[in-house]
Amino acid sequence: MTETPRTPWRTSSYSDAGGNCVQVAELADGTIAIRDSKTPDTATLHFPRTQLTTWLHTLKRA
Repeated sequence: MTETPRTPWRTSSYSDAGGNCVQVAELADGTIAIRDSKTPDTATLHFPRTQLTTWLHTLKRA
């Protein structure tokens, strides 16, 4: 990821103790970035806040 997060990367409270961690951070443009903590230098997902909420609700229903 080339952008510097505006907020520090946070580990999801739903991550398990076995190292399966999802981290999120808010970027300077207001979007939310999501990454895998095991491979922080690989690709990240970027969502506007409203689309992230919709995506998460969709995942919960699946």
